[in-house]
Amino acid sequence: MQYSLGIDAGGTYTDAVILRDSDSRILDTSKSITTFPDLMVGIRNAIDKLNPEYLKQVKLVSISTTLSTNTILERTGYPVGLILVGDYTVPRELPADYRITVRGGHDSNGDELHPLDLAAVEQFAVSLKDKVSAFAVSSYFSTRNPEHELKVKQAILKLTGHPVVCGHELSQELGAYERAATAILNAQLIPITYQFIHSIMEEVKKRKLDAKILMLKCDGSVIDIESAKLRPIETIFSGPAASVMGASYLSGLDTCAVIDVGGTSTDVSLIKKGNPELCEKGAVVGGWQTSIKAIKIESSANGGDSHVWFKKCIRIGPRRVMPLCFAAVQYPNFKEKLEKNPVPLRTMLNEHIQPTKFFVSTGINPINLTESERKLLEYIKDEPLSIHEILNKMRRFPSPAVLDSLIQQRAIQAIGFTPTDALHVLGEYTEWDVEAAQIGAKKLSRFTQMGTHAFCKKVKQQVAKNMVYSLMSFIMEGRGKDGIKKLLEEEIPVQYKLNIPVVMLGGPVKAYYEEIKALIDAEIIVPEHARVGNAVGALVGKGIKRIEITIRPSSMENPDQNFLVFTPAGREKFEQYQMAVEYSHKVGEELILDSMKDFGLPESSIKIDTSVEYLSPPGWKQTPMETRIVFVGTCTPGVITY
Repeated sequence: MQYSLGIDAGGTYTDAVILRDSDSRILDTSKSITTFPDLMVGIRNAIDKLNPEYLKQVKLVSISTTLSTNTILERTGYPVGLILVGDYTVPRELPADYRITVRGGHDSNGDELHPLDLAAVEQFAVSLKDKVSAFAVSSYFSTRNPEHELKVKQAILKLTGHPVVCGHELSQELGAYERAATAILNAQLIPITYQFIHSIMEEVKKRKLDAKILMLKCDGSVIDIESAKLRPIETIFSGPAASVMGASYLSGLDTCAVIDVGGTSTDVSLIKKGNPELCEKGAVVGGWQTSIKAIKIESSANGGDSHVWFKKCIRIGPRRVMPLCFAAVQYPNFKEKLEKNPVPLRTMLNEHIQPTKFFVSTGINPINLTESERKLLEYIKDEPLSIHEILNKMRRFPSPAVLDSLIQQRAIQAIGFTPTDALHVLGEYTEWDVEAAQIGAKKLSRFTQMGTHAFCKKVKQQVAKNMVYSLMSFIMEGRGKDGIKKLLEEEIPVQYKLNIPVVMLGGPVKAYYEEIKALIDAEIIVPEHARVGNAVGALVGKGIKRIEITIRPSSMENPDQNFLVFTPAGREKFEQYQMAVEYSHKVGEELILDSMKDFGLPESSIKIDTSVEYLSPPGWKQTPMETRIVFVGTCTPGVITY
């Protein structure tokens, strides 16, 4: 008997599942708290909770992780040197620590515009050998001819030994800026991803598992572990991708809307006929536009651990905090502290000054702390402190900006009332300390003139409204978000109707079923294993490889003679159009098969779909001005041979 292990290291929780390969039945599941900065601690904790007899027979491990996304968002990637090749001006800043523009590049036909200034490249590389961990190179029209990028890569590898990322290796799109940004971010991630993957491999080896390791990409497909080391940028947003794939698998639906409620955020998305919707322009992460195709999602700061606080009205988020009910389990004296914490005046209330807000050290020591940050860390230690206690120690209120900075750097963890606490009070989810949640609800409800139970019911209803608002604004993109919000917030006797089912994933999502059902007329499905749906999604992602090949006449003056074929492998010339088409199909299929051999697949198990698009202006009677051929190779984990 053989089994597969799926792992999702999310922003708040790390989930794990074991699936039996013979009938795809889920045999065991587990959850643990995600650990920062070392995700491996949380992953080990999740694996340790699984049945060891099943683990022994695991032959496939597939992982989705927030590592790449968080590294970019927190700007903690390794330093990179960027080489831009060609006479063009990048319109915006790029996330590179060091940068040089050298002579070279090609035109839209892939013909060399200027010889490559390799001497300048070599001098730049040598000067940065001890300052950067990787290099990125983006050449003008490298998607038409990658020759200069490849020459730069070869030279830098020889001189420094550092990884070199070429723009054409990651994208066949023409946008020079997006291609450069993608290459830089990928280069920043390589050392971190290498360390993470090495830790995963060591963990698998330590547990004596003879298993193949895959990682989920942001388009819902999987990538083998060796490719993931070189192309970590493709794993951004793999968590949302896991939720879509998991929802479809658990519900048995190939078309549905998905609401994934995590601790940090709620993500909504769609899957149609088994294929998730993808962003047309590529994923935006940390403000950087990339050329990486990712699943289209709407993410809102409305999770189970979002901070519930009061200032003139009940507010939820946008920041995540540790729930009071969980903090009471982690810190023995916390409940007593919470009960004794004074209730501030209404006029003093803000996000940090709340009767239920505390701060505790995580043990992480960031580099380059400011003097103000360093002083505050001297007071915030291993026991949670309220603003009132910090005031007594420091003789003044701590700066909100300093608190925010330390939270962002994960040096301190905020604790507060959350929707998870509200569910504990309502008795609908009681995994941790109910009494701590009740104490917190009682303190906050004083500002609302509601009873404790009514206050928690109100929080729950608002969270449900936020979920539906995210879903409907995603589905009705560009059709008036204000109108959607108004309908949900006010007592209007109408209801949205959806003709596709809505699948909900996440820990306590079942508790929100009735509220969601009251807000939208749709079939609402909470699958049996909804609490670990993302780990299931990490395991059931398809093996997918996309190759795009373009054919163009070499000259518009004689469009029926001499054709250029642009492939990821380079540029070729043919006298006749039919020869160019035949070559394109041959090379496209070969590239698909070569790539997917990394999954250990026999050729017979790989399905290749081909689509052709002809582009010509109205009235054009010659051979197509441009022919685009897209090859998509697919397989499912069930046919992977171990």
